[in-house]
Amino acid sequence: MTDNHSCTLAMRLREVFIDGKWIANTNYKEQIEGLDWRIAVQSVHNLNSVAKLTFHINYYLEGLIKVLQGGPLKISDKYSFNLPEIQSQGPWDKLVGDFIMNAELFSNLVGQLNDEQLSGPFVKPEYGTMLRNIEGVLEHSYYHLGQLVLIKKLVES
Repeated sequence: MTDNHSCTLAMRLREVFIDGKWIANTNYKEQIEGLDWRIAVQSVHNLNSVAKLTFHINYYLEGLIKVLQGGPLKISDKYSFNLPEIQSQGPWDKLVGDFIMNAELFSNLVGQLNDEQLSGPFVKPEYGTMLRNIEGVLEHSYYHLGQLVLIKKLVES
């Protein structure tokens, strides 16, 4: 790892979440900001909705932010799709705003990590290194961004 490895990771996170186009030619912010709530909550077949995927990624960002700020890991996969019902634009806009804010904060916190922290354990040694978990966030986020884009296209068509 180089001294600026955390800066590179932070840049890649901002790329997928907020302002990049290199890998996927889009990002979460571009796909969800300004989106009508009725499109966001609509499902096609048995697929997740744009809102559910946004909630899912944001759920993990919120939990990981707490860890990076020195708190305990309190998230569980079984709750990661428990999106409260959205019945108007306001709650959807709040979710989008929270997502963008958390994406920025998470990226910034990752950018502040040093090499020792990156190579150290993530919460517990059995969870792997901090670096591996951050790389997992990137992979997981790109996976769901692809789904989100396709679902959005299906709903809008």
